[in-house]
Formats: sequence, C-alpha cells, structure tokens
Amino acid sequence: MNGKVLVSAVSIILVVGVAIGAVVVVRNKSNESGISAHQNTVMTMCQNTQDQKLCHETLSSVKVNDTSDPKAFLAAVVEDTTKSVIKALNMSDRLLVEHGSSNNEGLKMSLNDCKQLLESAMDSLELSTHLLGNGSIEDVNERTPDFRNWLAAVISYQQACMEGFDENNEGEKQVRTQLQQEGVNEMVKFTGVALDIMSDLAQILESFGLKLDVKPASRRLMEVDSEGYPTWFSASDRKLLGKLKKKIKKAKSQPTVVVAKDGSGQFRTITDAINAYPKNGLAPGARYVILVKAGVYAEYVTVPKTAVNVLMYGEGAGRTIITGRKNFAEGVKTMNTATFANLGTGFIAKGITFENTAGAAGHQAVAFRNQGDMSAFFDCAFVGYQDTLYVQTNRQFYRNCDISGTIDFIFGVSTTLIQNSRIILRRPMDNQFNTVTADGTAEDRMPTGIVIQNCDILPEPALFPARFQLKSYLGRPWKQFSKTVVMESRIGDVIHPDGWFPWQGNMYLDTLFYAEHNNVGPGANVDRRVRWRGYRGLLNKQQAAAFTAAEFLKGGVGSRAEDWLRATQIPFDLGFTKP
Repeated sequence: MNGKVLVSAVSIILVVGVAIGAVVVVRNKSNESGISAHQNTVMTMCQNTQDQKLCHETLSSVKVNDTSDPKAFLAAVVEDTTKSVIKALNMSDRLLVEHGSSNNEGLKMSLNDCKQLLESAMDSLELSTHLLGNGSIEDVNERTPDFRNWLAAVISYQQACMEGFDENNEGEKQVRTQLQQEGVNEMVKFTGVALDIMSDLAQILESFGLKLDVKPASRRLMEVDSEGYPTWFSASDRKLLGKLKKKIKKAKSQPTVVVAKDGSGQFRTITDAINAYPKNGLAPGARYVILVKAGVYAEYVTVPKTAVNVLMYGEGAGRTIITGRKNFAEGVKTMNTATFANLGTGFIAKGITFENTAGAAGHQAVAFRNQGDMSAFFDCAFVGYQDTLYVQTNRQFYRNCDISGTIDFIFGVSTTLIQNSRIILRRPMDNQFNTVTADGTAEDRMPTGIVIQNCDILPEPALFPARFQLKSYLGRPWKQFSKTVVMESRIGDVIHPDGWFPWQGNMYLDTLFYAEHNNVGPGANVDRRVRWRGYRGLLNKQQAAAFTAAEFLKGGVGSRAEDWLRATQIPFDLGFTKP
C-alpha cells in the first residue's frame, strides 16, 4: 500500500512539473543579473499575503525568462503547495501501515479518512495546475473564482482530516500531532499564500501594467436574458430554439436507469445504480440520470468523485426516502456517519429525503455529506438532529428544500447558498441548545461561507411549546473566520434575541463575519443581538449583494454563476428576492 502511494506521488510530481514547465524555467537561489527586477516582482506578488516571509522565500527561488510574468510566480506557489500535500499524503499512508495492526479502530478510520481527503486535495490542485499550464494570464484572471474555490477546498480537506481525530484519545491525539507537524501544517501555509495571491490577482496584474477587461467583448456576446437566450437573438430564433429546447428537455428527462424496491426497475438499490455508472465516463454535456421510485431505501450510498454529472430524482421527498442511523455516539467518525455522501462534481438531486434516524442522543449523525462542486438540490428534505447536512466543501446550491436538525445542523467549509427553503429547528435533549449553522472558514481570504436567503426559520411542533426554554440560535463560529449571512428570510420567535452563540468563550468573536439583511418576523429584531466585534449587524443592499447567487456562486468558464445554475434546470434567483 505504501509503495503504491509513493509511486502515485512521484507521478503527480511529474505531471505538475510538465504542466508548470511551460511557465517556470528553473528554481535557483543563486544571485544573477536581473535580481532587482525579480525582487521587485516578488514584492508586488507578496505585498498583501499574511505569511510574507514564506511568500518571499518561495518566489525568490524562482528564475524565469520574463520577470514581468506573474503566472510563473503563481505557478511556483502551486507547485510547492502540491509537494506539501504529497508529503502529507505519504505521511498518512505511512502511519496507516504503522498502525494497521492496532486495536484502535477509531485511529485507523481517521487515517483512512485523511488519505481520501488528501487525495481530494490533490484533485483540486491538479485543476489549478492544469489552468496555469494551459491557460493564458487572461484565462487565469477570468477564472479567479474557480481558482480560489479549489484552494479553499484544499484547506477544507485538511481541516476535515484533522477534525477526524479524537482529542480525548491519547493514541489518536499523538498521531494527529505527528501528521500535523510533519506534513499538514506546511500544506496549509503554502495554500494560504496561494489563496492570498489569487485574492489580489486583479490588483497585482494592474501593478504589472496588465489592465484586463473583466467583461471582454467575447463574453458580452454570451449575455442572456431571463429565458436563457442571448440578448441579440431575433423573435424567430427564439421560437425555433424554444421548440428545440422542449424536445431536448423531454429527452433529458428520460432516466438512464431506474431503481425500484419492487423489482420494476433495473436495480433494487441505489448503490447498484451508482456502481453501473459508465466506466469510461459520459459524453460531453451528458448526465447519468437515476430515477429512484417511491420507497424507503435503508442503505449507505456514496457517489464517487469519478461519477460526475449525476442527476438523481425521486417521486417526492415524502415518498422516496434514503435512510440510515450511523452516529458518533456508537463509535463512528462524523464524516462516516453520512447516510448519503456525494463526492462527484455536478451532482443534482430532486424530490428525495435523506435522513439519519440516530436521534439527539446519537450526537453527530450526518444525513447528507456533500463535497461535489457546482452541485444543486431541489425539493429535497434533509432530516436529522446534530450535524444533519455536512456541506463539506466546494460550491453548493439548495432550493425549495426542508433542512431540519438541532446542533450545527448545517455545517462545513464550503460556499453554500440555501434559497427559498424551510430551516426547521427540532427539539434537542433537555441539556442541549440549537444552532442552525457552524461554518468552518479558517482563512480570511477563503471564499467560503453559508448564506440563507428567503427562507423560513421555524420550530417543529415538538419544539414549539418549549422553544423559549430550549434556546435556538442562527449559528456559532466553528473556525476563526466563520462566515454566515441570513437575508430576506422570515425568522420565527424560536431564535433567541441574541441571534448567535459563541463556540467556546471569546474564541473567534473578533474575526468571524456574521450578518443579516432585510429579514422579517419576531426573531429578526436585531436590537438585542450579540455585541461581538465580528458581528456586522444589518448589511445595506450594496453590502448584501456580495452574498446573492450572482456573486457568491461564481464559477465555470466565464465565471458566471447563472451559467452553471441554469444547466441544473433548477429554479434560482440570481439577485435579491425582495424589493
């Protein structure tokens, strides 16, 4: 096993070297002519990074033919980030071998999780490397939202790896420290430098005299109206395309496979349908469509990262139910408690309930874990108690969904927008309280956070009589730069007037970003909200615009959120939903 990973790591290094080779000529620490221009470039690239020492050390070792080429220096940071992830990945594999015979099942589970997560981090970095090796600086600039998302995902995977170890178990604690000190810490530092540079890329390019049009003429030709047609199309064009769209939509609605418990489909289980995903992948633009007929499916499902563009639809959230009950209280790590886990890009779910029935006593018990980029959910229900919906990483969109739970029941380190949905607080145990969100943004420049827009935040009937005794809050800060915005929503009196709850003492209260905008209802009054430095209070419309779908979910070629959202065929609002 160890040898296999080492070979894989060497292969990855070779791939990275080839891709970046077109940009970076040689890494050399010696002084040569042109050092003044070189150092000037380094200073420009590093001026707003938090770890300027590491940034200068990394970029100063790069020698390029053209010191005015910022892409070469960015490639150097990504290369070092990649090497640090490979180092951490090999360390996790070595530790797995060392502790393979251990009786500590929790430790082995955590190390296996780390391996999978670090491999996912490598996938995100390979996307960055490919863009740098094959795209122009204009392409890189245009796809800054994608680049920042991939880098944030690397940090998210690292966090999930570290969070999997039990601090109260001495064996797990020691291994966690070893993995952290001999691999993961370096990985986080390099990723942070790359993220800082990408966040300032437009300003850096201006310093290089490159004033790139943020909306080039070629992109203007692609502007579309509310019906999805280019604005310059004639009436006859629209009519013809309208007919064609109906035919295509009808064809796309036909399932690739059908799952039915009674045997009336090709498969009786969802897992079998997932396993039948084409080994050679899909044709460009195609989807693997799974119809899951009404029934209760008691199975644990994982959509692997190789299964991209899966569309799974049921016969209604109350009729098609996927259920499980794995939980932390019975010794399962949080990440592995998920009834359903999606790792694939472009995943869409419609009309399905995902539930974890472990109850409040089960503590962490995930119904759905999602790390698929540009994934979307419509008319779905996510039912559980603590940690119901694990929005683990990447860009995610939820519309017309019911999400219910108790403690931190929407949590993760992703860019998640929940729109036109019901957020339902359940009755916790008598010694517990409720928190809707727990965002884990750990770096200031990460584009991650949780946005709740035009939703109803209300108690379930079982909580209603005790809603003032068993307190409920909009969220608490899981990490240093936790970010959550609630806007244009109807907040019931189930939410405590404080609005937000601390994680532990004064931890993160100065650095978090919590805010509200244009909410209504008895729980929306901000007069008695917390007085933390990080609580921004009421955002004005201009400030809140940054958290609408058009801005918050940017991505893909052209970096237009509407392009990938429209491709999901799920309703969405790009901007505000209220005047």
